[in-house]
Amino acid sequence: MHRFIFAIAYICFLISRGYAVTVPPPSQDSWYRQPSDIGRYSPGDVIRSRHVAPQLESFLSFPANVSVKSVTQYLFRTTDNLRTPVASVATLIEPFRADSSKLLGYQTFYDSASVDCSPSYTLQAKNDDPEFAMRNLNLSVDIAFMASALNLGWWVLTTDYEGLNAEYTVGIQSGNAVLDSVRAVLRYGPEEGLSENPRYALWGYSGGALASSWAAEVQPAYAPELDFAGVALGGLTPNVSSVFNTIHNGVYAGLAFRGIYGMAKAYPNLTQWMEQELLPLKSEDFFAIAGGCNGDGTSQDLYSFFKNGEASFKKAIPQAVFRWSGQMGIHGTPTAPLFIYKATSDEISPVADTEFLVKQYCSRGVDVEYHRDLVGNHETEAITGSASALEWLYDRLDGNAVVEGCHTEDVVLTSLHVRTAALLGEVIFSILQSTVGGML
Repeated sequence: MHRFIFAIAYICFLISRGYAVTVPPPSQDSWYRQPSDIGRYSPGDVIRSRHVAPQLESFLSFPANVSVKSVTQYLFRTTDNLRTPVASVATLIEPFRADSSKLLGYQTFYDSASVDCSPSYTLQAKNDDPEFAMRNLNLSVDIAFMASALNLGWWVLTTDYEGLNAEYTVGIQSGNAVLDSVRAVLRYGPEEGLSENPRYALWGYSGGALASSWAAEVQPAYAPELDFAGVALGGLTPNVSSVFNTIHNGVYAGLAFRGIYGMAKAYPNLTQWMEQELLPLKSEDFFAIAGGCNGDGTSQDLYSFFKNGEASFKKAIPQAVFRWSGQMGIHGTPTAPLFIYKATSDEISPVADTEFLVKQYCSRGVDVEYHRDLVGNHETEAITGSASALEWLYDRLDGNAVVEGCHTEDVVLTSLHVRTAALLGEVIFSILQSTVGGML
C-alpha cells in the first residue's frame, strides 16, 4: 500500500494546496509543549485546547462530499509505557448534520517515529512545497473511511497515540493514549456539542489497529469506566518480532527502521543496545531512514545496519522488550466485542499471529467476529476489509446486539455490496472499487 499511498500523495497535495494555509509542524509549534508540571494532571485531563481550521488536508484531497463543521484539538495527559505522566494530542472532528450520540475513535496508521508525522498535524491543510510533500506527506487511503464516518454524521476522534516523543510500535503507550483521548473527549466534548453520554467505538487498520487493540486490552485495568460498543481491528500486528523478521528488507523495510527506532525511544535499555549494536559508519543513514514519515521508503536490509546482523536482535534486551511491549494478548482481556479482519496472504504480519491472538481472546470469553480473507494482501485488505468493518460498527453504534461468542468466517474480498455503498457514499465506494481492481 505504501507505493500506492506515495503516488496518490502527490496528486492529493496538488489538489489541496489551493485550499491550504501555513501550519507549523509539531516540532516547531509551542502549543504541543508538555508542561513541566504534567504530574499534577490526572489521566485524560485536558491541558489546553484549540480550534483549528476545518480545512482537512486528506479530506479535501478526495473528490468526495465531506462536510466538516469544526475541528477541536486537545493536549491531554496520559501515561507512557514506564508509567510516567506524559502529554499527547487528540483531534475531535464534528461534521455538519452531526449525530451527537455517536463517536468513533479512528486510529490512523501513521507509522512514524517523527512527531511531525502525527495525524493532528497531517490532517490539517497546509502549504508545503511539492518536494517536501513528496517526502513527508503522511497520507493513507484509510482516510476515506474516516470521511465515510463523518458523512454518516458520526463525530470522529483520532489520536496521536505515539505521544509527543513519537514512540512508534510501543503498545502500552499507544493503548493508554487512545483511552485517555476518549476520556478527554467524553469530559470536554459536550462543550463542542457532543452528547454527554454518547455511544462510542474504536477502529483502526495496521498501525491504527495496533493502537486500538492495545487500548482494548489494557482498558479493563487502566480505564475500567469506559464501555466501548465495539472495537474493529484490521491487519493486526500482534507480534513485533514476527514483523521484523518479515519486513527487515524489501518494500516495507522502512517500517522496520521506524519501528525499532520508535520502540528504542521508549526504553532506555533498548536505546543503549541500539547505540552499541549499530554500525558506526551506518548510524547516520539509519537515523535518516528511521526518522521519516510513512511515505518515506527504503529497500535496504535493517539487519545490515547492525554489527551482528539478525543476531543483534536475538539478544536478551531486545527480546525482553519485544515480549513486553510488542506482544498482544498478555496485558489483559478486552471486554468490548471485537471485529477482526485479516488477509491470509498478509505480507507484513503473518496471519498465524492473528489467529493465535483470536484463539487467546476466544478462550477468555471475548465476543469475536473474525473475517479471514482468502484473497488479497495487507494492502487490499485495508480497503475491502474496512468496508465490512464499517458495516459492523454501524450496527454497534446503532445499539444493535452483537452476536455472542466467537465466529470465524472465510471471505473473498469481503463485502463491497449494496449496503456498503450506501454507508460509504457512492463516490468513495467507486474510488475504492477501482483502487482494489488496480491493486489486484
